[in-house]
Formats: sequence, structure tokens, C-alpha cells
Amino acid sequence: MGADFEPYRLRCELRGHEEDVRGICICGDSSIATGSRDKTVRFWRVDETEKSRYTLSKTMVGHNSFVGPLAWIPANERFPEGGIVSGGMDTYVFVWDLSTAQAIQTMKGHQLQVTGVTLDDQGDILSSSIDCTVRRWRNGDTVESWPAHQAPIQAILKLPSGEVATGSTDTTVKLWRGSKCLHTFIGHTDTVRGLGVMPNVGILSASHDGSIRLWALSGEPLVEMVGHTSLVYCVAAHSSGVIASGSEDRYTKLWRDAACVQSIEHPGCVWDVKFLPNGDLVTACSDGVIRIWTTDADRMAGTPELDAFEAQLSFYKSNTKTVGGIKVSELPGLDALQQPGTKNGQTKVIREGDTGVAYSWNSADYKWDKIGEIVDGPDDLQGRKKLDGVAYDYVFDVDIEDGEPIRKLPYNRGDNPYFVAEQWLLKEGLPLTYKEQIVQFILKNTGQANVALDYSFADPYTGANAYMPGQPSSFTSGPPEKYNFKYIPKRGMLYFDTAQFDGILRKIAEFNNAMASDEGQRLLSLNDAESMRLNAIVAILKDTSHYHTSAFADTDMNILIKMLTSWPVQMLFPVFDVVKMMIYHPHGANLFVNCLQSGNDILMDTFRRATAAPALAANQLTSIRAVVNAFRQTCFRTWLVHHRSEILDLFSECCSSSNKNIRLSYSTLILNYTVLLIDSKDEDGQQQVLSAAMELGDAQEHDVDVRFRALVAIGSLMLDGLVKHQAIQLDVKSIAESAKSSKEAKIAEVGADIEHLIKSVELHTNLSRIGI
Repeated sequence: MGADFEPYRLRCELRGHEEDVRGICICGDSSIATGSRDKTVRFWRVDETEKSRYTLSKTMVGHNSFVGPLAWIPANERFPEGGIVSGGMDTYVFVWDLSTAQAIQTMKGHQLQVTGVTLDDQGDILSSSIDCTVRRWRNGDTVESWPAHQAPIQAILKLPSGEVATGSTDTTVKLWRGSKCLHTFIGHTDTVRGLGVMPNVGILSASHDGSIRLWALSGEPLVEMVGHTSLVYCVAAHSSGVIASGSEDRYTKLWRDAACVQSIEHPGCVWDVKFLPNGDLVTACSDGVIRIWTTDADRMAGTPELDAFEAQLSFYKSNTKTVGGIKVSELPGLDALQQPGTKNGQTKVIREGDTGVAYSWNSADYKWDKIGEIVDGPDDLQGRKKLDGVAYDYVFDVDIEDGEPIRKLPYNRGDNPYFVAEQWLLKEGLPLTYKEQIVQFILKNTGQANVALDYSFADPYTGANAYMPGQPSSFTSGPPEKYNFKYIPKRGMLYFDTAQFDGILRKIAEFNNAMASDEGQRLLSLNDAESMRLNAIVAILKDTSHYHTSAFADTDMNILIKMLTSWPVQMLFPVFDVVKMMIYHPHGANLFVNCLQSGNDILMDTFRRATAAPALAANQLTSIRAVVNAFRQTCFRTWLVHHRSEILDLFSECCSSSNKNIRLSYSTLILNYTVLLIDSKDEDGQQQVLSAAMELGDAQEHDVDVRFRALVAIGSLMLDGLVKHQAIQLDVKSIAESAKSSKEAKIAEVGADIEHLIKSVELHTNLSRIGI
């Protein structure tokens, strides 16, 4: 912490908004305006009786969707008490008169969400939008509009020099004089979400790539600040030189001379930050509370307020506690243990109180044996070590031998030390004979010296593995009597069994509100009763522990059909996410199949529409995952076989997608179709899947998991399918050789499996030729 930096402490909380606070505007010397997801703009003044606190002065209602960016109009003849400009998800820009708290101008012109508003030196209003344009407004009318970026604009900022800056999803910042672009600042690797002025220096930018950057007005990058562990939404600076940033990681970070000097935890993501002229900091949080922080001891909150804030943090963390990346609150309860396991050693994680407990299926005794409590790692990077930009629980210095350089060995709690050791040795170019030595080093230095590894639990598809205290190792000595395929043939299907339900509902609500505010689309939107029922559908889907007994109302399908058939294609992706989980639910799947069997193939019709060029990546991702989940239900098998050719054609472009999640989902679709078509002995289908799998398996640049699933599909088709010779004709040998040379152990191993199959086919062919 800098010697001249005094840490910020809580001053007070401003409560009144009912949902996320998305935007802050400093009004004059001390007043504050805020915009919220609750559709209101609120104006706060210093409490005259207690100067360290604020009171709600005005509430402005008019937007029909959430309010984000705000701008201050200083008091003048027209606005005796000043005015506020607000932009919303509803595409409108409002001008409010604070003396009456009424909107005196409602400006419509943008086609999509308004993401930024500001005033120039002439008093014109400038607004930016997801529709990629900047608009200039004068007296309530558009006087100029121009396409400022090729992708959505996320922020607009007026500089003291008079120029305007914009930040965009295209990862750039642009500097404008009028509608003329003076400079394009290139450096971020993801969306530029927020902008701020660094007094007497230049422009600050906050990005989804996790960084904050400082730029000279010439476009020269001056400083990069990295410390957040998730998307950075906002940035602001004070004349003292202190910079503040807010992030999805729930922290406001304070920076001095490019170093993080303080991190302030919040009970939710931090949407916006602003400095008051006196140096106090204002933060907007997703919990609906505005908080003011100060370095002045006279303005700091007392012990009761500080204790209450700590209690809020504790409550938030207890309700969002995770094990293995899954919320404890979403884990199944003890009743899930009433269902027998499917194989010996199968594991389940069950919610017991506020923690997760692992159980293992004991086939011999036909019961679930308790393994123990799951202990998750920290939910942020505090205290974790970094290597090559990645955080680990441990980063060890390893001295292999005299004369050799010290090597860095990263390790996370819960990782399989044998797998870590093998991968590390391959990466460092060291002999695998060191593996046992490295494993023992890891176990000793992580406090696991008495823990035996159950290697058979490693799941190559998800990377999951675990330690089983008291269990013998599954390693065996001596060669096997026959060749044992490690990963093929694939048995069973893979699914996408989780969803961010809260985010899905928010996105659907945003789209629905946008349509409801548009005269031409109002009839397409959900009414209040339908919206309430959609929330009930999601509540059923959230309760995964009761999937075997829960059911949907007969009218629920009508709501989904309405959205799938009538909503604009660019708004379908959150609907597909709901469909994905409906299909995963047994009763939900049956409802869909009943609809399909009645002659209304709503799924294929919508998939065709959503994947038509140019397809949105979000639609590709969510629709392909919905199809993948159909493999879970027996009732969908006929539909999947019947539409196999068209489904694979519709999603074939996903093979070359730049989005790794789309590629992984596509490889999962290929793998599931492999299992299904082998079982149904469909040779034509197997040939189509083989061709797609080989395209994935031959592409070196694909992610490891994508390539692995494709290789498993190829090997399974050759081992149990009807396309052994076709695979050899398509030069599967080169794919196997390339895989065998991979430094990724599981890629190399499945490559060896395929190579063994090739040799077996060739041997059988040669013996047949000579009549043996």
C-alpha cells in the first residue's frame, strides 16, 4: 500500500432501489443520481441533520426497462434545480427536471439498448447504443447519428478537451471530434465496458478481459492494471491520482501508480464507481445498494453500521457457497440417496446443511457409502499464486538436479498428482522416469502424504478426479494379457445439466420489455401472467433433486412455443437455454415429444431459423446444447435418428467456430451421435458422424477436450461400428499418428488406441487375402 494512500472505509449506504443499481451520476458538489434495474432514477442529497449520510430526495419513473447510464445537467434557467439525462434498456433517452421529478423529453431513435449518455460543451446530448451508433440530440430531436463501431458500443465519455471517447464490444476505444474519428486505441482483447477520465493524463478503459488501461489522447497505451478475476465493468479516477474499478468479481479495487492498493469486497457485482469531488467513492452494487466510502475518519460509519455490512457479506457468501463450482444450495438433498447407483464406485455430492458431502455407491452392499465433506478452494484469487497469468493453489520451485535450472510446478488442490506430474514432465521435456518422484513431492508438500490415489476415478471428459482415503491404488504391475482400450468404446452420453437460471430470466425479461415497449412487437411479448408462469417453470427446473417427481402444467408448453415461434431470432438464445433444461427434465422432454408427434416439429423449425446464416454464436451454442440434452431421454431417440442428417448439417459450421464453447458442444453432439448410431447399427449415419469427427480430430488448433471427444468418437466407430474400412480410406492413420505425438496424455493414449485398431484391421485384411 502506498505511503500516501489512506484506505477507504464505509461511510454510509443508500437504500431505496429494489434491484441492481446500474449507473451513478455525481450531481454538483455532493448530490448523487442513480439508475437501476427497477426502472427508476433516484436522486439523493446530503442529509442536513447528519452530514455523513444521504437521504432520498426524488424518484423518477418513466422507463419501462432497466436504467443504466446517467448524465448531469447543471442548474440553469430551464432547470432551476438541475436535470438528469438517463438511458435505458427500452432504447429511450429521457430528460428529467429535478424540480418536478418529471420527464420533459422522451427521445426515441436507437434500435437497441442505450449504453451511454453525456453532454457536450454546446449542451447537446450524445448517446451510445448496442445498435453500434452514436446519436446527437438537440431539443429532443436527433440532429446527427453515425455508426461509430462495427459492434455494440458499451460506453461514451466526454473529455475536458471537448472530444468524445467510445468503447465497444469490438475491443477498441475510439476518440471523436464530432463524427470524425481521430484515433482508434487497440490493446484490449475483449469488450471495452467502461471509460473514465484520468485528469491531466488521458483516458481510462475497463474491459471484460479483466484489465484496466490508461491511454494518452494520442492513442498510446501508458499503463495496464491487472488484478480483477472477472469482467471489469467500470473505472473512474480522482484528481488525487487514485483510480477505482468495479468488477463481476464483487470487488472495487483502488489503484495508485498502477498498483492495487486496496480491494473492497461487496455482496454482489460492482456495476459502477464514481468519485465525489471531496474524494469519497460511490459504488453501485447488484444487491440494490449504493455505498459511499471515505478516507476521512469524521465521515466513517460507526461500529453498528460496519458490523451490519460484514453481516451482509457473510450472508451473501454463505448463500453462494460452492463446492466443485456448484452452489451448495443447488445440490440434491439426502433424498437423492434413495436412488441406487448405476455402477460400483459411482459418486454423488449431496447437500447436508451448508456444505456438500461425497458418497460412493457400494454395489456389494447395495448402499451409498459416505466418503466425506467436500472442501472447495477459495472463491477468488486472494492468496493464490500465479504462473503465466493463471492462478494456482501452489507453485513449487523444483530443483531436478545440480546444473539444471529451477522449474516452476503449479498444482491445485483436488488435482490428480499423477496426471499433473506427467503433464508437467512432458511440458518441461523431462524423462517420465521422474514421475513417481514428482508425485511424492506434491503429496508431501500439500499435506497429502497419507492419501492414496484412486486413479480409476479420473474422468477424461470433464477432468474430474478425487482422492479416496483408505482405498487401494488401481495401478497394477505387469503387462496385461490382452490389449486394453483405455477410452473406447464410449458408453453412455454426455449432457449439459446446469444453467445460469437467474441470468437467463434477466435476459428474457430484458428482451420481453423491449418488445413490450415497441408498438410493432408488443403482441409478441409475454403478458404478466405468462411471465409469472415462466418463473414457475424455471423454479421447477432449478430443483434438480425432484426431477423424478416434478411436473409442468399443460399450458407451460404454450408459453415456450409462443417464444420459439414468434420472438425475433436474435432474442432466442435465452429461450433455448430454458428448452435445454426442459429437455433434460423427464416430464419436460415428454411434453416436447408429444408436441412433435402431433405434427408440430417446433424444435427443428426453430433450429433452422436460428442457425441460418449469419447465425449468432449465442444461438448456435444454446441450440446445439438443447439437442445434446435430447440424447438423455429415450423418447427423443426416434426424433434424433430421423433428423440426424439435417441436425449434423445445420451445426456443421460449428466445427470451425472461433468460440471454444461452441466447438466443445459440437464435439459432444458428435460423440453422442456416435453412441446412438452404433447402438442402432446405422451405417449411413456412422459414416456422416465419422466424417465430422475426423474433421475435428485432424484440426491441431482445437481445444484438447474438443479433439479428445472427436478421437474417442473415431475410435468407438472403428471398434464397435460398421465403418472401420471407411476410416482407413479417409486416412485415419495420419490422425492417429498425430494424436500419439501429442504432449496431452489422454490425446496420446486414445491415439494409441486408434493405431492399435488400424493394425488389427490391416492384419485381418491381410489374413483374409491369403485365406486364413
